[in-house]
Amino acid sequence: MQAQICFYTNLFSRYAFTASNSRHICWTGYKYWYCNTILVSLYTCGLCMVGSCSSYSMENLLADCLQGCFVVTCTLCAFISLVWLREQIVHGGAPIWLEHAAPPFNAAGHHQNEAPAGGNGAENVAADQPANPPAENAVVGENPDAQDDQAEEEEEDNEEEDDAGVEDAADANNGAQDDMNWNALEWDRAAEELTWERMLGLDGSLVFLEHVFWVVSLNTLFILVFAFCPYHIGHFSLVGLGFEEHVQASHFEGLITTIVGYILLAITLIICHGLATLVKFHRSRRLLGVCYIVVKVSLLVVVEIGVFPLICGWWLDICSLEMFDATLKDRELSFQSAPGTTMFLHWLVGMVYVFYFASFILLLREVLRPGVLWFLRNLNDPDFNPVQEMIHLPIYRHLRRFILSVIVFGSIVLLMLWLPIRIIKSVLPHFLPYNVMLYSDAPVSELSLELLLLQVVLPALLEQGHTRQWLKGLVRAWTVTAGYLLDLHSYLLGDQEENENSANQQVNNNQHARNNNAIPVVGEGLHAAHQAILQQGGPVGFQPYRRPLNFPLRIFLLIVFMCITLLIASLICLTLPVFAGRWLMSFWTGTAKIHELYTAACGLYVCWLTIRAVTVMVAWMPQGRRVICQKVKEWSLMIMKTLIVAVLLAGVVPLLLGLLFELVIVAPLRVPLDQTPLFYPWQDWALGVLHAKIIAAITLMGPQWWLKTVIEQVYANGIRNIDLHYIVRRLAAPVISVLLLSLCVPYVIASGVVPLLGVTAEMQNLVHRRIYPFLLMVVVLMAILSFQVRQFKRLYEHIKNDKYLVGQRLVNYERKSGKQGSSPAPPQSSQE
Repeated sequence: MQAQICFYTNLFSRYAFTASNSRHICWTGYKYWYCNTILVSLYTCGLCMVGSCSSYSMENLLADCLQGCFVVTCTLCAFISLVWLREQIVHGGAPIWLEHAAPPFNAAGHHQNEAPAGGNGAENVAADQPANPPAENAVVGENPDAQDDQAEEEEEDNEEEDDAGVEDAADANNGAQDDMNWNALEWDRAAEELTWERMLGLDGSLVFLEHVFWVVSLNTLFILVFAFCPYHIGHFSLVGLGFEEHVQASHFEGLITTIVGYILLAITLIICHGLATLVKFHRSRRLLGVCYIVVKVSLLVVVEIGVFPLICGWWLDICSLEMFDATLKDRELSFQSAPGTTMFLHWLVGMVYVFYFASFILLLREVLRPGVLWFLRNLNDPDFNPVQEMIHLPIYRHLRRFILSVIVFGSIVLLMLWLPIRIIKSVLPHFLPYNVMLYSDAPVSELSLELLLLQVVLPALLEQGHTRQWLKGLVRAWTVTAGYLLDLHSYLLGDQEENENSANQQVNNNQHARNNNAIPVVGEGLHAAHQAILQQGGPVGFQPYRRPLNFPLRIFLLIVFMCITLLIASLICLTLPVFAGRWLMSFWTGTAKIHELYTAACGLYVCWLTIRAVTVMVAWMPQGRRVICQKVKEWSLMIMKTLIVAVLLAGVVPLLLGLLFELVIVAPLRVPLDQTPLFYPWQDWALGVLHAKIIAAITLMGPQWWLKTVIEQVYANGIRNIDLHYIVRRLAAPVISVLLLSLCVPYVIASGVVPLLGVTAEMQNLVHRRIYPFLLMVVVLMAILSFQVRQFKRLYEHIKNDKYLVGQRLVNYERKSGKQGSSPAPPQSSQE
């Protein structure tokens, strides 16, 4: 379980590169990609030209160029992944079996001294376990039920590893040095020599042709090694085993065949590595071991990122079929009609499920005592590196954790989705299924509603700090209740009085506290320190607890109580928002069927506003009537300002933006010239909201200009300090003016100016329908030309400075005097 949580949050966020390496590799990759894009496009165009004349057309040329760019992107990703994996092996150390000439399948005996576990299993226990189980009501550490055998095995392993470490220290250092020097193709040096002048051929040399040859050769080599060979190995194996028909029926023949080829290649590398170890071919053994690590990590990444979320997504869909009145036959037909889209949607649902589960685990760690979740990996643990675990841990441990993760996540889906649906159907037979079907005359598409719910409704609810605090308060209240009912308060939350006393003792006598910390509590280990790092603003350090009588029975009752609570919470979440939304929407639409995304969103907002109002009134009640009246006036004024801003920025701007997108992109592509396009304002507004969010995100990530400054200022002010005059004058008015001009000027030209020229009705219709995309192309072309002119000016200045610039001199800056004629203006800067 923890592997899925940790892997998705830490894989490419904290351990990718160091600061210097990341900048260097990113710059190297950018230059490599840029050169590859140009050269492979030319290469694919050449292939098209020398091909058969019957297949040569602009459509085939464009398709081949796009395929070439995709191949270049895959090649670049493979190149960066190999460099990154090499950095991980160099800095994190190679596996013991690779350093000490042990076969990879015997690496299980060395897992005690390897990187901390955390692949995708739910049984990632702590590293240190107590040697002797404590007596009843004793103060214990993380895991009070650890076995003596495990402690004895750890002691024996530590003794053996200490003896072996003294003998093999020199070999390990030599192996690490070999890793540092192992760079066969010298990518870094070649990338440093790849300057812009050489890449574009502006230096007058023929090195450009050499780069063309190397780029095409390396692309061909990557395709041959990473695609051609694994695919044909898997293909021949599947044909020999008789599974070819089953693979073809899956609609993903190429992907499955390639993965099978990689698996067989990994097995072959293991066998060859063992044979090289027996005959003592050290260089061949090391090369085969490194190749095996590359294939192993690649397969594990595919399993972690691709297979596990896909399994979760399909299991969620299967368990929720009755909620949408669907069957497995419907899902099979959907898969047969669009296999790629179906698999992607299920993978996306599985990723969202894993992400929110990880967020809930983070919330639990903020409430519970450090050490309760000892079997789950700490997401904020600075010593945790999932790639290092992929490198060091054997395959069977990853497989075991994967199976346990599937069992745990599948059980949670059964508990919180399938069982509540069955209960709802038996208790409220007319409540389900949810209405998710749209009629042909519906003014809004299902896709726009789903995007609106995922991108607007849920983030607006989840990004509120109050919502998270409410959920945290509910979890804490439940924990306190369960702790007092089952006498597990010390186990779940710790002894607050003892913590305060120990904190006071540490403040008064630091030396005494250090001496006490030198003697660890039973079961205290590395995971206790990791738990302390996670608790931001909470208790610091490892907290022991008091073990009551019948402790296993109480833990079992706690698990049962937790399952019942999750079941009830799931029932409330599946019924209350939808019921409230249906009741409110019935006043507007009557008995007509409404899409459940409408009702769910409406119900969620109503429930949130109700809870928010109740909490605010409870907080204001002790302050008196005068304070309440003052607060009501302030909030009323703030709500009025917020409504005005919402109408402008969340109503008018998205509507104009969606209508402009409809006229520029959608209508020219979907509606022929002999037909009249129909516009749905509600759908245009829904898509305009998404476009506005995307434009705002791109603006905030882009360079500094007036729109970014205004958006940052509005966001910094917030709702409580909202400045209506500033927003209307600096943000709403300019944006609305630009959108109105973009909509009105082409319409005036097409409807008012073109008819005065005396053209035919067909030409008028053509101009009226194509003027919006034509003006967009003109604006984009002008922007590209302006950008290229600036880039070539910079390139010209760079080349001129490299050739002719001798030096620079710093001159003091003196402000000009008030009178121009009194004194001449001093020079500001000069170059030689």
